[in-house]
Amino acid sequence: MKGVLLVNLGSPDSTDEADVRKYLDEFLMDKRVIDVPWLLRAFIVKGMILRTRPKSSAEAYRRIWWDEGSPLIVLSRRLQEKVQDMVSVPVGLAMRYGNPSLEHGLRELYEKGVREVLLIPLYPQFAMATTETILVLAEKLRKQHFPDMDFTTMPPFYNHPDYIRVLSASVEEALKGKEWDHLLFSYHGVPERHIRKSDITHSHCKIDGQCCKTPSPAHQFCYRHQCYETTRQVADYLGLKEGSYSVSFQSRLGKDPWLQPFTDNTVAAFPAKGVRKLAIATPAFVSDCLETLEEIGMEAREDFLEKGGEEFHVIPCINDREDWVKVLARWMDEWADTAVLKK
Repeated sequence: MKGVLLVNLGSPDSTDEADVRKYLDEFLMDKRVIDVPWLLRAFIVKGMILRTRPKSSAEAYRRIWWDEGSPLIVLSRRLQEKVQDMVSVPVGLAMRYGNPSLEHGLRELYEKGVREVLLIPLYPQFAMATTETILVLAEKLRKQHFPDMDFTTMPPFYNHPDYIRVLSASVEEALKGKEWDHLLFSYHGVPERHIRKSDITHSHCKIDGQCCKTPSPAHQFCYRHQCYETTRQVADYLGLKEGSYSVSFQSRLGKDPWLQPFTDNTVAAFPAKGVRKLAIATPAFVSDCLETLEEIGMEAREDFLEKGGEEFHVIPCINDREDWVKVLARWMDEWADTAVLKK
């Protein structure tokens, strides 16, 4: 029997500091998130970050928390339920960190008789700290608990025509009737070393402004290339003029080099450059979460307006849009019918 498991990043169980600390511990101790030796990682996370970050993060979560719970969990559950109504195979939901856990999601499907699973990481672009860590943990759990399960993985859909169409429609609808000077595509940041570690050619990714434009097998796993390609295709789809849009990266951690330009610096500098009406899309996220609702929707907005900006339009993630639900359902049906994912 076939089934599907949607997997998103995750969230604390509540806004209590203890729950936030537990979540951050699981998240940041992942060696594909902070990719240094265990002892150093433990010193950084347990000896430094977890001493101060849980309090401020808990306050940030309280600013965006819904009555139903974590926005990311609520929106992911809505997406799962809507897709389930459109397909005949069981559809489960799991988080890489927190609850419902990946093991819980696989077990629910297993108990329904599912032995062939389509794993769909809800990340358009590939990254070590997102897609890769999901697949590594899923395989570990399969070997330990579900040895008679078989996995098929949905590849990154950053350039899939269906996804580009849905993302473009979400941008167009959100900005309909609004005036804007510039559209910023803000993606989650990653350390530059993650890009180089994911380079299967071991030589192509130089992060020099040209390598992402030069065709290479490395692009299959290059987060930076895939972010810029998503932006390019949306811009083409919407007919955006050169110079009216740009790319930035948010949520850096530590002092190591991360992908640039940084979103906070970019947003703060816009008013002085004549950009008074700014629109921001966040295509690295399928579901709205702390990074989109608080970091962009609140912090970035405040910075932009304090620096002289006039209007700040945040474009919602595609969440549980009907066109996105239909796309996911069609992908699932194609796989269930043929075991082949079409593009």
